[in-house]
Amino acid sequence: MAEEGLAHELAGRISSGEAVPGSGWVSGVSAALAASLVAKSAARSDGWGEAEGARAQALDLRDRLLALAAQDARAYEQALTALERRDAGLARALARAAEVPLAIAEAAADVALLAAEGAERSDGSARGDAAAAACLAAGAAAAARRLVEVNLATVSEDERLTRAERAAEAAADAAKQALASEP
Repeated sequence: MAEEGLAHELAGRISSGEAVPGSGWVSGVSAALAASLVAKSAARSDGWGEAEGARAQALDLRDRLLALAAQDARAYEQALTALERRDAGLARALARAAEVPLAIAEAAADVALLAAEGAERSDGSARGDAAAAACLAAGAAAAARRLVEVNLATVSEDERLTRAERAAEAAADAAKQALASEP
């Protein structure tokens, strides 16, 4: 099965000894996969009146999250290089490294909210896909929130951490809502 080979290759890259791809990239891709499940749920739901719009929104979020995952990998590499060199650009590199996971957390929260709607409005077995998507997106948002926290460890009271926390909480609430919907 082609999917098995692709999944194995991806898992191999992630589990390598290389720093990149790291957890930020994985968070972004995980949320993008969750968005893909929402798009699938919408495509399989004739009874969901807004399914076409939800599918378009999910596909847009998927593409945005994949782009953010790539940005995160670049920002992480730059932060690691600055850290190794102990150069003057370290603070700037860490600030940039916090911006991308923040964007991932916020986009993942959007996926979770859309997925929760899908879990309530999708047809039949598509509800399970939407509920799973909400849970995956919530996990990605929580992981991205943690990365914002790590990258801002030397900065006190940064509003980006508050934003990341709000996104992760919204995603977690959406996942709970999705899981509470009728199967």
